[in-house]
Parts: sequence; structure tokens; C-alpha cells
Amino acid sequence: MDRDKFNSTIRAFKHRTPYQPFTIAVVNGDRYEVDYPDALALGDGKSVLLAPGNVPVFLDHEGVSQIIGDLAGRSLES
Repeated sequence: MDRDKFNSTIRAFKHRTPYQPFTIAVVNGDRYEVDYPDALALGDGKSVLLAPGNVPVFLDHEGVSQIIGDLAGRSLES
């Protein structure tokens, strides 16, 4: 996924009011649900997600295949 698209999409999903969970799918097929906005820290094309059990998951824009949620009725694919 393009770095700018990754950053802007994550920010848009994190700052929806009211907050709604969304899912990040990675190229190996794993999926991670972002249950609350502070579970995900975002940097320049990279992020850290606190998964269940507070297990850190490191993600980058190149490893993400899709961000799934209801942002204007669509998801974003790379």
C-alpha cells in the first residue's frame, strides 16, 4: 500500500466520531482489528498495534494489503 494512502486512511479511521473499530489486513492473510483508537500508534508509513493481551504488532505500509471498515461505505486496498 502506498505510504501516503496508508497514513491518511489510518488517521481517518482513528479519528472518526463516534469511533468504530476497523480491520487491517496484511499481505500474509493475517487480520488485526483495531478496537479502540489508542491501540494503534502511527508514524511515517509504520504503525504499532496493541493486539489482545497487549501483544505489539508492528505494521508498515508495504505489508498492509487492505484496511477494512465503513468509511463512506468502502474499504481501501493497495
